[in-house]
Parts: sequence; C-alpha cells; structure tokens
Amino acid sequence: MVDQALFRALLRRHAAGVVVVTAPGRPPAGFTATSFTSVSLDPPLVSFCLANRASAWPAVSAAGLVAVHMLSREQEPVARLFATRGIDRLATYGSWRPGPAGVPLLDGVLARVICRVDRRVPAGDHTLLLCAVESGEHWHEEDAEPLIYHAGDYRGTDDWRKR
Repeated sequence: MVDQALFRALLRRHAAGVVVVTAPGRPPAGFTATSFTSVSLDPPLVSFCLANRASAWPAVSAAGLVAVHMLSREQEPVARLFATRGIDRLATYGSWRPGPAGVPLLDGVLARVICRVDRRVPAGDHTLLLCAVESGEHWHEEDAEPLIYHAGDYRGTDDWRKR
C-alpha cells in the first residue's frame, strides 16, 4: 500500500473541477470539494466525498438535500473561503438564500444542482455521498471557464493553453 505522501503526490497530477457543497442545518454549512463527479445519466446521480472530521460533516450527515455549486475561474476566492477552517463560511460569503428544505443557495455561480442524498458510504476517513439530482440551473454560456484544482493550486483551462 502507498503511504500518504506518495498518494498525495500522485493525486496532485490529477486535475479536478471545484465545487462548493452546501447543506441545511443549525447552523447550515458549506465546503469546497474537488471530489464531485457525475455517476449516472439514468437516473441522474452525482457523488462527492467529505472527511468525517470536517466541520461541515454534522450538517451534511443529517441533510436530506444538498446543493452543489460549480465555480468559475473568477471564483477562486469563493473556493478558498469555503476551504477555510474555523470561520462561519456562509456568513462570511453573505450572498446566499435558503432554498428547498433550507439548503443554502449561493449566488453568482456557474451552475447549481440540488440533490437528494441517496446513500452515505463509509470510505476510510471520508464518506462518499451518492445523490440524486432533483433540479439544476446554469447562468453562464457553456464556454465559461470553470475553476480547476491541479498540483495544489487553483487554475483555469486557459492556464494550460498558455503553456
């Protein structure tokens, strides 16, 4: 089995889209994730992972609905904010409203899907959440530049074109 240092070094070579997942609760929570992926078209399913020790875990573990917000290249500060520990991320962000079942909906994102949590699968020190997509919206053209995480830093697709 590979050790943690090698595992991290290997995964730094993988580029991943960046999202913010929000969940209702007392208090509601949100966190930055790079583990978001589509799973199935029929039915529409997505997944993401969250560390069991994450501050957002209590809200996410109890949530029936969550929202996944896809970020644009210009929203790197949003990704950094929702990755910051020890703060009220939603209060600091400020530009959100409660949606169905109280799930926080962030304003100004590329796209958003609202999902019903279907299954929570223990996976080492994380939990994999499998979610059924109930609704979705997008606000930018398809060619809007997404925010990507690669080699330990946030990037856009233009960063590779310039090389």
